[in-house]
Amino acid sequence: MLVAGDLSSRLVPDGLWALTEPLPPRFAPRKQGGGTTPVDEGQAFAAVMYVLTSGCAWQLLPDTFGASPATAHRRFTAWTKAGLWRRLHRAVLDEPGARG
Repeated sequence: MLVAGDLSSRLVPDGLWALTEPLPPRFAPRKQGGGTTPVDEGQAFAAVMYVLTSGCAWQLLPDTFGASPATAHRRFTAWTKAGLWRRLHRAVLDEPGARG
C-alpha cells in the first residue's frame, strides 16, 4: 500500500503509484543539513492528488496525508515544471497497450 489510510489508497491505487513512482524528479536533502525529515514521495503525491481532485485549498490540506500544505504545493510546482503530468498521462495511456 502506498500510504496508510483509505482515502489515500482510493486517490492513488497501487497500480497508479507503480506507473507514477519513476516519473517525478527526486528531491535531495539540503547540503547544509537541518530542516525537517524528508516527506515520502508517495505521501506527497497523494496529498497533491487530494487537492487537485477535491478543490481543497492548499492551506486546508488535512494532516493525515503526512505532507504539509507548503511541501505539497512545492512538489506540485516542481512536478509541473518538470512535465510530470504530461509524462504520467502518457504512461497511463500506454500501460494498457503494453499489457496487450
